[in-house]
Amino acid sequence: MKFEEVQLIYRNRTPASNRPNVKCPKDAYDILLKNWDMNLIGLIEECKVLLLDRSLKLMSVASVSKGGMSGTIVDPKVIFSMALKRRASSIILAHNHPSGNLEPSDADIGLTRNFMAAGKVLQIPLQDHIIITKEGYNSIISDGYILANDR
Repeated sequence: MKFEEVQLIYRNRTPASNRPNVKCPKDAYDILLKNWDMNLIGLIEECKVLLLDRSLKLMSVASVSKGGMSGTIVDPKVIFSMALKRRASSIILAHNHPSGNLEPSDADIGLTRNFMAAGKVLQIPLQDHIIITKEGYNSIISDGYILANDR
């Protein structure tokens, strides 16, 4: 009987000097807009993750899920497995609100807290969780929806 073999392999195709810095929510928003299908941003909810190195330079943008008009599945196991495989030092979670409303829901805030806790255990901190639309963005962490003592 044969079983699957697990190997740890890493091939870096983009040198760090060619990767953009993501030092604030606006940097993340600009990158996300370039990687979002503008034909769908107002139609279906989608989740993406930015994978960052220790210097907060972008390593990868990964599409996590696409859902319906009012939600999508955001599975921490999927996101953190991507981060581990890419050897990311931190992540930024992002999703759009097709309604155009930038205010985070209670579910968005709860999800952020869950990712903060999981990131702490895995030593891959959640830098931010950003809600985006064509017109703008809202940062759940930087804009104070999560209190400092919650972090």
